[in-house]
Amino acid sequence: MKAHDGMYIDGAWRPAAGTDTIEVVNPVDEQVIGRVPAGTAEDVDAAVHAAHAAFPAWAATPTGERAAKLSALRDVLVARKDEIAETVTAELGSPLAFSQTVHAGVPILVAGSYAELAATYAFEEKVGNSTVYHEPVGVVGAITPWNYPLHQIVAKVAPALAAGCTVVLKPAEDTPLTAQLFAEAVAEAGVPAGVFNLVTGLGPVAGQALAEHGDVDLVSFTGSTAVGRRIGATAGGAVKRVALELGGKSANVILPSADLARAVGVGVANVMSNSGQTCSAWTRMLVHTSRYEEAVELAAAAAGKYGDRIGPVVNAKQRARVRSYIDKGVSEGARLVAGGPESPRERGYFVSPTVFADVTPEMTIAQEEIFGPVLSILRYEDEEDALRIANGTVYGLAGAVWAGEEAEAVAFARRLDTGQVDINGGQFNPLAPFGGYKQSGVGRELGSHGLSEYLQTKSLQF
Repeated sequence: MKAHDGMYIDGAWRPAAGTDTIEVVNPVDEQVIGRVPAGTAEDVDAAVHAAHAAFPAWAATPTGERAAKLSALRDVLVARKDEIAETVTAELGSPLAFSQTVHAGVPILVAGSYAELAATYAFEEKVGNSTVYHEPVGVVGAITPWNYPLHQIVAKVAPALAAGCTVVLKPAEDTPLTAQLFAEAVAEAGVPAGVFNLVTGLGPVAGQALAEHGDVDLVSFTGSTAVGRRIGATAGGAVKRVALELGGKSANVILPSADLARAVGVGVANVMSNSGQTCSAWTRMLVHTSRYEEAVELAAAAAGKYGDRIGPVVNAKQRARVRSYIDKGVSEGARLVAGGPESPRERGYFVSPTVFADVTPEMTIAQEEIFGPVLSILRYEDEEDALRIANGTVYGLAGAVWAGEEAEAVAFARRLDTGQVDINGGQFNPLAPFGGYKQSGVGRELGSHGLSEYLQTKSLQF
């Protein structure tokens, strides 16, 4: 893997202020595949200064020209799709086929959607005797996680650039090579110097410096709820805008009239996708007591077919975390019907696809985000009981409802305290808003709702 030994600031790769580096490890074989600089507050300050200086010209750039740059960026990502997939596979451990279709393919869709929105969005509107302008917020500090390294970058950077903002990106330290590749793509697309800047580094150092910087007007963060709280508190002290996409413990509610085999099969696949490292994963499967044991058998059989084909989790710390939750599930009385804490391989950060039955709502594995290939199956007595269980966590990011009739599923989904619900296996929509209720976050990503996060309004009265 190619790794830059500097930061991308003001349109060029420049040496880091310090000498510390971060090792990039392949989760499949635990081998070091690259090193990147560990950025300091000084690096962050230089990047923010460049973004601040570039903001007036970029904000004044006609929307058609901004759209053209985003179209060019999408085209570069298309041309480098194989390289993107190989890079994500190397530093995240994702199977190559999944990297090609999801880790590389989805960001291309999202970049294209913002190229179109930049050209068509109503940045100016008439309201009675007023003209309302939607103007860019300013400098955006984007802090992204490792689980979908390119998608999370594009979901923040593309709408920010479409809005007329400039950006400083601090990517996750586990997947910085994908971020460096994205910076190369930005340069190749001809985005002006200073409009996009990249600082690699550790969260408590570079991430904190970015969130606290006085010239950062909005912090967009995706990651754990605990870190999101700290960023929100920091931003609140400075009266600074935030967009937070945080944890989840999403419910997959299977109503009695549903096609049980399909609902369970898709539900298991959803949890095992990306080795369970998805904040919106349906990690709680809710099944009516009359069909519960049948669902458990179906889920156990489905999970058993995955083996180690799902790939490893990202690092040793995450593997230990997931294993600790599996142990906790056993100790609290849940019934292990597939998988367990033992690794399916001697080398690499692999976790066996795991399914628990007889899970009750108060158990740790039913309340806390595990972020691994672990499914909990809970039983319910009637729809009110199912609703109580589904809404009975501090999270509200995503979910699913299955029923024989769409209208029945929709009626139940409307009562869920969550930001996005898939009905009978509804497909991903890059234009639909994504974000959470409760402690799953503040704000929305994707589509026009994602673009609006990077805008502020001004009205002129006539």
